[in-house]
Amino acid sequence: MAQTYQYACIIPFLPLSIPILLGVGFLLCPDATKSLRRMWAFQSVLLLSLVMVFSINLSIQQINSNFTYQYVWSWIINNDFCLEFGYLMDPLTSIMLILITTVGIMVIIYSDNYMFNDGGYLRFFAYMSFFSTSMLGLVTSSNLIQIYIFWEFVGICSYLLIGFWFTRPIAANACQKAFVTNRVGDFGLLLGILGFYWLTGSFEFRDLFQIFNNFIYNNEEKLFFISLCAVLLFSGAVAKSAQFPLHIWLPDAMEGPTPISALMHAATMVAAGIFLVARLLPLFRFIPHIMNLISLIGIITVFLGATLALAQKDIKRGLAYSTISQLGYMMLALGMGSYRSALFHLITHAYSKALLFLGSGSVIHSMQILVGYSPKKSQNMGLMGGLKKHVPITKTSFLLGTLSLCGIPPLSCFWSKDQILTDSWLYSPIFAIIALSTAGLTGFYMFRIYLLTFEGHLNLDLKNYGGQKNNSIYSVSLWGKERTKVNKTDLPLLTLLKMTNNERASFFAKKLYQINQTTRKINQTFLTISDFGNKNISLYPYESDNNILFPLLLLVLFTLFVGFLGIPFKELDILSKWLRPSINFFHQNSKNLIDWAEFLKDGVFSVTIAYLGIILAFFLYNPLYSCLTNFDFINLFEKKNLKRLVSDKIINGIYDWSNNRGYIDVFYATYFLGGIRRVSEVTYFFDRQVVDGITNGVGLMNFSFGEGIKFISGGRISSYLFLYCSYFSIFLLILSLLSST
Repeated sequence: MAQTYQYACIIPFLPLSIPILLGVGFLLCPDATKSLRRMWAFQSVLLLSLVMVFSINLSIQQINSNFTYQYVWSWIINNDFCLEFGYLMDPLTSIMLILITTVGIMVIIYSDNYMFNDGGYLRFFAYMSFFSTSMLGLVTSSNLIQIYIFWEFVGICSYLLIGFWFTRPIAANACQKAFVTNRVGDFGLLLGILGFYWLTGSFEFRDLFQIFNNFIYNNEEKLFFISLCAVLLFSGAVAKSAQFPLHIWLPDAMEGPTPISALMHAATMVAAGIFLVARLLPLFRFIPHIMNLISLIGIITVFLGATLALAQKDIKRGLAYSTISQLGYMMLALGMGSYRSALFHLITHAYSKALLFLGSGSVIHSMQILVGYSPKKSQNMGLMGGLKKHVPITKTSFLLGTLSLCGIPPLSCFWSKDQILTDSWLYSPIFAIIALSTAGLTGFYMFRIYLLTFEGHLNLDLKNYGGQKNNSIYSVSLWGKERTKVNKTDLPLLTLLKMTNNERASFFAKKLYQINQTTRKINQTFLTISDFGNKNISLYPYESDNNILFPLLLLVLFTLFVGFLGIPFKELDILSKWLRPSINFFHQNSKNLIDWAEFLKDGVFSVTIAYLGIILAFFLYNPLYSCLTNFDFINLFEKKNLKRLVSDKIINGIYDWSNNRGYIDVFYATYFLGGIRRVSEVTYFFDRQVVDGITNGVGLMNFSFGEGIKFISGGRISSYLFLYCSYFSIFLLILSLLSST
């Protein structure tokens, strides 16, 4: 067994061979490298599969033997300073290894088809492999310095992949925003690492935890500095996991390719912050107010992410805010000390959200619109609807992912989220109420995304709603039965395509955009994924290719069954056996497994709240409600004056809050960026007018004096002596007068 662990050092370096070989290939034989480009996708899958098999083998040994393994070697030795590199294999590492490799393999298979016609196909796979190396190196690191090195590598990969289509200004701005925002947290992380080294004299986790345990009790006078270092360490996790107030970069990161959104910004990279807090929890747990801070940031992020997702029109941005909210649940659990619940939700959420992002990518790819000769992929849910007839497999997988994220049993996220909600009642009833209400919001906005994307038709007449623009509440479809006439108030397709996320619209849909048959034929043709190479054009979207559907089906299986790893029943709880060394270290009682009655009592309430959000979404966004209820809901809504029960100000306020991202970006732009610009302008003025003015003024005075003397010079020495004696006499006269007074 020990021999197996000794070879764990190769885990991060297997995927690294892909970018190295690609670089050599482009230098030596670029034509052959480009012609055999699908071979690189196969090699990426093969190497990551080897890492996955090795990781699963290590995890099985850990479950059976319940021990950790660490191997280090000295890198820098200088007097009393010794910097070691190595790898640490414990339950947390093995969980992250399996998560990274399984999701990574499915995303690479998916990307082979999704990015096939992109000019940067090989560059994309080079970036992906380098990211896999960076992430694997991060989770296997045995000390803080090693984590920080791979932490920065992950940040570089994020920058490169968010700005993959760097010719688009919005993508270039998004990668810069992500890079700068993460640098704020990374700088704090570096300061925290150096601070703890100054306190303990070690970067190694095994030494750091032991020394810090004794240090904090014997040095209470340094508690403020200790707390400051802990906050700085936590700031790195806040930025990387998109926690409030450094969450602003993640929605803009959706400008990268959708496979990147699934792998990095939903399942693995954003989980690095959760991993760091979980790794350093033995330090944080000795400082109660730091644990309180972690839980407070978590609960704020939970509620903030959910409210900002309520009115998003971009399908990927809606899922991004959902990711922020779910990461807040994990951070809340860690702040409460619920180590097992946090890691359990990390696992279930990763597979469910990867399924949702890859499903959204399948939808976006199916909706590829050719405007003129330029292909454009629409992510606006206002241009979707009625897709369930055309992409049934994608629709079913997306629905299962949505149900899982809403916490509907027996899907995976139900088991993990319900445990966090149960633990929150014991920690703080206020936090529990907020977390529980957010579960209802999750059900609402997730089914809003699903209904706007897959449900709907166009055989609705505006006359049924009294001809008023603000009466209709339904999803918009481009795939149903269309009318032959276009109302004067309707917008053409090109105008719809130019709509941006920042444009003001109603919180609910207030316009039904009708497109006639002529407009559809001229401006809207769809390219099927399977026939892309043959240029077969279809008026309606087709289901994606097998390379895209196969990862979706595998993720469906994970979404259905991975939750059973940690169900809270003693005889079935594999996760507790897996995490037993860590649970024992944190002195958590592994017997806190509840019986059926208690479990049902806690679970029914949270599921009911989630169903309320789902039902509300159905009433507001499902165009088939009239068939289900056998009456015209909208007419009843108007005739009974029930609309007065919902204030327009509240609805518009909710919309403005969500569409304007909680005004947090505006606040940063006004006070931080605006303040920096004003300080820069003052500094620029002082430098140019004062510093340069004094220097230039002295030079100008000397120049003017020299020019003046030049004109009074006559070349006679007697005249110069006379002037010199005159000035000298005047100087002596003034000096004598001053001395006499």
